[in-house]
Parts: sequence; structure tokens; C-alpha cells
Amino acid sequence: MERREFISRTAATSAFIGLGGLSFSSCQSTAKKHITILHTNDVHSHIDPFPAHHSNFPNLGGLARRATLVAQIRNENPNTLLFDAGDIFQGTPYFNFYGGELEFKIMSMLKYDATTLGNHDFDNGLEGLYAQLPHAKFDFLSANYNFSNTLMDGHVKPYKTYLRDGVKIGVFGLGIELNGLVSKDLYKETGYLNPIEVAQDISRTLKVEEKCDIIVCLSHMGYQYQNLQKPDDLKLAAQTEHIDLIIGGHTHTFLDKPTIAKNKNDRQVLVNQVGCFGINLGRIDFYLDEQKNISTEGTSITV
Repeated sequence: MERREFISRTAATSAFIGLGGLSFSSCQSTAKKHITILHTNDVHSHIDPFPAHHSNFPNLGGLARRATLVAQIRNENPNTLLFDAGDIFQGTPYFNFYGGELEFKIMSMLKYDATTLGNHDFDNGLEGLYAQLPHAKFDFLSANYNFSNTLMDGHVKPYKTYLRDGVKIGVFGLGIELNGLVSKDLYKETGYLNPIEVAQDISRTLKVEEKCDIIVCLSHMGYQYQNLQKPDDLKLAAQTEHIDLIIGGHTHTFLDKPTIAKNKNDRQVLVNQVGCFGINLGRIDFYLDEQKNISTEGTSITV
């Protein structure tokens, strides 16, 4: 069994602050490959920064600032991927007026690689989502939504693989059950499949058939629920065996650093979520040695 060593880091601004364990510089000195994954979730159409007098998030967030951070990190490490975990839409007048066009155009300018779909991304119905697809220059990933009887058929993939510096990264998406959250007339014939069963199958495909070195799940299920029957990211980690990183959304959970969970084979899985509204940018760094053993660092960057 290949070694997976996960080293968590606490939140900083745009810099890494070591708190023991393997340092940032020593990771670089021993690793042969370095892959950086950046991520957001539940941005909810927040384009501008919050005002300075805001009670919760004074002078935080904003797409322009995020773009600057992303550009800096890509300049530092060209082998960088950028993902979103859903709920791109709904929350400011930008969505009410433009219907998602602005959000997709700006995400395309930031060169997002992929997103999964959140429940609020159906708020203008399948027709509204479909109408904005020409503005999206990134992939939509969802393995447990079946769009075969809808106009979104063929526009959403279960997974995609990316090759960076000889490292193969497999990424798939999972969505929350829409029934009870979204009106049926908005999601129409979109089918819902058990996300944990689907995740086990898809992650095995990525590991065994696609030969991926790193497997990432973009999840819009939520971080954790008391209801034992309701799927969440921690249950997903515990009940699967090939996922290395779960990038979460839906519950607006602010994690200063990724949670280290154990999978069904007692191997470590990182579970991360960076709140909402573009307040934070998640960063996970994967370091691979010559045998592709992995160590990681994770932090939440305040925008």
C-alpha cells in the first residue's frame, strides 16, 4: 500500500505559516512533483467585496482580489488546478439581473477547471442553467445527477482527468438530493443516485482503470449532519476507499484547515470547505516523490 502522509496547515492570509510537522520548504526539497489545487464553494453571486462596515465580513471577498491571488499562486506553481463545489448562483442582484451570465464569464476569465452543481444552480430552472452554458469555459462534473432525460444531457460529465507534470488527477462531482430543496418544476427529470455508492464506483474507476495518482471529489452534499441516514462529506470519506481529497460545499462550513478523516481502509482523506461568498480561497498542495508517495499541506486563504 502506498504511503499517504497528510500534513494540515492552519489558515493564513496569502502566506503559509508552519505549525510543526513537515515544513513548506522541506516538502519542496524532498518532493519531485508539486500539484496545487485551489477551490471555492457557495460563492452565491458575490462579485464585489463586502463593505468595510459589514458586521460579519468587513472588506473581505471580491472576484478581483481572488483573481489576483490565483494569478500569484499559478505564477508560483504552474501545475495548479482551480475548482468550485457548487452554488455559484443566487445571493446578489447580479444573479437576479444577469441570470448567471456574469458569474460564468468571470469564472471563465479566472480559468476555473471545473465545478460541480449545487442546489441553487437550479434556481432559474434547467432552461436558465442551459442558457448560460455558452459563457462557461470550464467543465461541469456530477456523477450522481442523471440528466439523460433533460436538456442538460451531454453537458455534464461524471468525471474528468487532468495531467500536470506527469501526475494524473481524477476529479468527479457529487450533488445533494434536490427533492425538498428545489421545486420539481425547476430540476424536472433530473435523476438522483446514491452519492456514496456512485463515489465508490467512480473513484475505483479513476484509480484502477484511469490510473490516477490523485483523486478529488467536488461535493455539494454538506460537511456533516447528525442524521445518520443523510449523506455528507465525512460519511463519504469513511465509506469509500480511493478518494484523497473532498472539496465540500452547501453547509457554508468555515474550516481553518482541512479535516483529516479515515476511509474504509483506515487511510487518510482530506475534507475541506472554505465557508461561503468568496471570503476564502482553499489551497491544497500535493507533493509526490519518485514513487508517487504523497504528502500534503492545506490552508484557507482569506481574500
